[in-house]
Amino acid sequence: MKYTADDSGGYDKIQEPVILPNVASWRSSMALKPATEKYVFNIVGYAWVSIFAALCLIPFLMIVVGSFTEESRIVKNGYSLFPGALSWDAYRFIFDNPAQIVSAYRVTILVTASGTLLGLFVSAMTAYVLQRKDFAHRNVFAFYFFFTTLFSGGLVPWYILIVKYLGLKESMLALLLPPLLNVFYIIILRSFISSTIPDAIGESAKMDGAGDFRIFLAIILPLVKPALATIGLFIALNYWNDWYHAMLFVNKEPLFPLQYFFIQNIKQHRVRELLGLAELGRDRYAEGIVQAGYDGHRNGTDRAALSVRPEVLHPGPHDRRRQRVTPAAAG
Repeated sequence: MKYTADDSGGYDKIQEPVILPNVASWRSSMALKPATEKYVFNIVGYAWVSIFAALCLIPFLMIVVGSFTEESRIVKNGYSLFPGALSWDAYRFIFDNPAQIVSAYRVTILVTASGTLLGLFVSAMTAYVLQRKDFAHRNVFAFYFFFTTLFSGGLVPWYILIVKYLGLKESMLALLLPPLLNVFYIIILRSFISSTIPDAIGESAKMDGAGDFRIFLAIILPLVKPALATIGLFIALNYWNDWYHAMLFVNKEPLFPLQYFFIQNIKQHRVRELLGLAELGRDRYAEGIVQAGYDGHRNGTDRAALSVRPEVLHPGPHDRRRQRVTPAAAG
């Protein structure tokens, strides 16, 4: 402790710094510990995420391997990570008609892109209106939307509405409009908007002279991008995998989406296989009958071949009984 004289003749105390022993080593050990923990955490985390990503790729690998495997082996043993007998039949089947494949892809991509964008826009706008507290009838409309998830008019009235009253049969709009709105997605967007965007933002924009549509486009849509990305992924998957509406409303092949095109061609391929097997079985059946009849005639026996009458193959005693003996023949 040191003392210094001040102007009044007194003394001020000056506190000397306290030096701890091994401060440098202590600081280095404290800095090393978090660095080591972070390094180990990164190794374990990256390893776990890599393993999980590899497991997620296994189904895609099985699909690729299955495309090079014979169909009979897949039916018998199922899909596997290693191909058995290699076969190019699936790719020959696809590239037999490349123009039809390109047309199906064009329809699917067009419907998926336009349906996803339009569905997101309409769903987000509906959700924004339903969550606004200054909308007097929002609970009535919310109940109306929710009621459609529990009860529907049925398939026949819905089909009559689409075909007879809206006239959408044999039209691409029949693939676009029916799956456009999903009430579950509207409810999710409504909850997201009401929980993340304060009402004061819209009120302040109104005070500055912005209208409802401008508030929705300039403020609401940019703030709900995470929800739009998630819902957009689901809508795009629904459109891409949709074949049901094409089965109901489309009969022209240029309007077939990709999934329905594959279904139709697989059915035709199955029919051709069944017809080929039936023709092969018929030939084998007739060949067996002829061979059995030939063996019976050569051995002098009267064994019937399968269910065919023996007299078709060779005459027997029953035929001789039926033959009438004329006097000329008897003499």
